[in-house]
Amino acid sequence: MAKKEQSRSKTTTREKSSHHKGSDRRWSSKVKTASTFPPKDLYTQDAKTIARVMATKKVSPKGLGSAVRMVQFYINRAGKNLSATRRRELEKAKRILQEKNKRRA
Repeated sequence: MAKKEQSRSKTTTREKSSHHKGSDRRWSSKVKTASTFPPKDLYTQDAKTIARVMATKKVSPKGLGSAVRMVQFYINRAGKNLSATRRRELEKAKRILQEKNKRRA
């Protein structure tokens, strides 16, 4: 009996992943939200001030968890442009908000 030749074609190109370099690299710059309005230059303040303002109902109407997410989003969005001292201060503000959230729960 003759061997049946299989017509398998090897794909040499990989399927494109959902992450493309270039056009969607700065996806976070397109994110808009109507529910939160942190005051201008808030993230340049000290950690206690950031935490105090972010914890208000006007800025975070959905609660402290929302405030923590907003600070983390700012850190992620700033990326490599964020200095080490500013990053530490924002992380400190985030920890303050997390502690407040734990006490409330």
